[in-house]
Amino acid sequence: MSALTELLSRPRRRARAGGFTLLELLVVLVIIGLLVGYVGPRYFAQIGKSEVKVARAQIDALEKALGHYRIDTGHYPTTEQGLAALVKAPAGEAKWQGPYLAKALPLDPWGNAYQYRSPGQFGDFDLWSQGKDGQPGGSGEAADVSNW
Repeated sequence: MSALTELLSRPRRRARAGGFTLLELLVVLVIIGLLVGYVGPRYFAQIGKSEVKVARAQIDALEKALGHYRIDTGHYPTTEQGLAALVKAPAGEAKWQGPYLAKALPLDPWGNAYQYRSPGQFGDFDLWSQGKDGQPGGSGEAADVSNW
C-alpha cells in the first residue's frame, strides 16, 4: 500500500485546457496596435507621395502631346479648346492629325480634371493639377502640381 499512499499524497496537477489566457491575448493586441500606429502613417505618407509622382508623370505626358499638337498645327490649343483638343479635333482646325493621346484624357490621381491655360502666365501654356484638396494653392499633398 505504500505505492497507493504515495499516489494519494502527491499534489494533484490540473490539466490545462488548450488556448490562450485573456492576458496573453491583450498583450498581442497591444503589440499589434503599436505596430499599426507606427507603420500606418508611414504607409499612407508613401501613398500621398505616389499620387504626386503620378500627377507629375501625367503632366509630362500631356506636355509631350501638346508639343505634338503644336508641331502639327503651328500653335497650342486655346484655353477654350482645352486639353480635349488632344483627343478630338477642334472645329476649324484643318491641320489636326491626332488624336495625340492613346487613351482618353486622364484625370489627376485625385479624380479632378487637369487645368490648362494658353497662353500661360508662366510659359507658352500652363498645365496643373490642384492637388488632393482640389483647391488652388495648398501645401504638402494638397499642393498644386504644375509644369512651371
